[in-house]
Amino acid sequence: MWDFSTDSEFQEKLDWMDKFVTDEVEPLDHLTGQDEHLMYRPVEGAIADIVRPLQAKVKEHGLWACHLGPELGGQGYGQVKLALINEILGRTAWGPIVFGCQAPDTGNAEILAMFGTDEQKQRYLQPLLAGELFSAFSMTEPQGGADPRMFRTKAVQDGEDWIINGEKYFTSNARNAAFLIIMAVTEPDASPRESMSMFLVPTETPGIERVRDTGMIGDPPGVGIHPHMRYTDVRVGPDALLGERGKGFFIAQARLAGGRLHHAMRTVGLIKRAFGMQCERALSRNTFHGVLADNRSSRRASPTRGSRSNNSGCWCCTLRGRSIRMDIARQWNTYRPARSRWPAWRMTSSNDHCICTARWVLPTRRRSRGYGRWCRPSLLWTGPRRCTRT
Repeated sequence: MWDFSTDSEFQEKLDWMDKFVTDEVEPLDHLTGQDEHLMYRPVEGAIADIVRPLQAKVKEHGLWACHLGPELGGQGYGQVKLALINEILGRTAWGPIVFGCQAPDTGNAEILAMFGTDEQKQRYLQPLLAGELFSAFSMTEPQGGADPRMFRTKAVQDGEDWIINGEKYFTSNARNAAFLIIMAVTEPDASPRESMSMFLVPTETPGIERVRDTGMIGDPPGVGIHPHMRYTDVRVGPDALLGERGKGFFIAQARLAGGRLHHAMRTVGLIKRAFGMQCERALSRNTFHGVLADNRSSRRASPTRGSRSNNSGCWCCTLRGRSIRMDIARQWNTYRPARSRWPAWRMTSSNDHCICTARWVLPTRRRSRGYGRWCRPSLLWTGPRRCTRT
């Protein structure tokens, strides 16, 4: 399992992040009510007056977009450091925005940096990194989720152009995106891993229809940022192809595998914040016989007492999940150059622990009592597993 200590220089950065997020970023959640529909819009107006100075502080400390290489303004950190960073950012909904690593733009920026042409980087990547626009990743389909063997959206060549037809589901933030990355079948006779390609498509292209804005647990009725998309004779030029033809599955792996590890660590951070709120409440709430923490049932539920209660189990499961993820990150950094596909399988096999952790912390009977926004990231961010079974 994971057994190491961070170097002193990076630990200083983590300590600064921890204090900065607590003092200056977490209060934004109270200001906006964790409204995702606000966070995934271009930062402008009164919110920009607050967020832009915070982003400037992050850049001064060299922690902006750390998942990207120095040539793109990041630090090029490995998975271990990124995991520790995302554990802190997961405590607040605004953390990724302030630190320049919000989904889905983080993953989209990564594959643009790795597989995009110079022209594509200039047109899409640079404005994306500057926060001037948003993007969306369009892969999941209504009939088969993220199982590549069941994808039906097709891209057919017509001269030099491509014509895309099909439907996609859960295309997060498509309503605010300036461009989409669409995964479509281009080689129907090939194996699933060799049959798909990716295309960069501006959202104003004719033939793109947002059928329905799908919401998640806790979203207001009729509002959602994960729409069902329909593509009808969407015509794009040859310059829209991202990477090699037929290599869409492998490009997706480069994007999804690391993203799941980061989301898992953010979930750990979110659980730790929820647990901290529970402890704070126990120490501040006065009851008939003193503070709530002195109540006999509260003492029995304390994880430090080694009991078999739900709280004890949830905390042990959280720590176990964190240890598993840090071990995955360490092995990713160690083995990826020689066995680039192996860590994705390891990460896939551990996603169940993340879901288990969420269910320990937020039992099913409580999810209907206003705990929706806390359990939502844990149950949905882990993503579909089948796509990464390589």
